[in-house]
Amino acid sequence: MADPNDAPHLSAEEARAGSTPHMTRYILPISLALIVIIFAVMVFR
Repeated sequence: MADPNDAPHLSAEEARAGSTPHMTRYILPISLALIVIIFAVMVFR
């Protein structure tokens, strides 16, 4: 059985092997607003 202390230690940047562009902070509110608008149009139509 492998010793857990022998596991490689990686930084957060090395572990995810890429960059985080922070697009979620724009995509989530915009899509939520669009869904609310679409439902409002469907209700009041």
